Amino acid sequence: MPSYRPPQGYVPDATTAIAIAVAVWKPIYGEKEIGSQKPYRASLKNGKWFVTGSLPKEQAGGTAIAEISKADGRILRISHGK
Repeated sequence: MPSYRPPQGYVPDATTAIAIAVAVWKPIYGEKEIGSQKPYRASLKNGKWFVTGSLPKEQAGGTAIAEISKADGRILRISHGK
């Protein structure tokens, strides 16, 4: 039996992309670290969601990064900037 594929993909919007990214980041980087990177930002380019955390302007360091396929929800890349 074929699987249902939503017309807009399994990750149709930024809210869904952010929820997936946060769910993946927390076990890797810790809930406290990821919670401190709000607000999260998501942008869509070439069928991939790019999700990043943010830091206050006065704070040095990097943020979590996730690249997620819009079509099927695959995690394509996870990293943390410096």
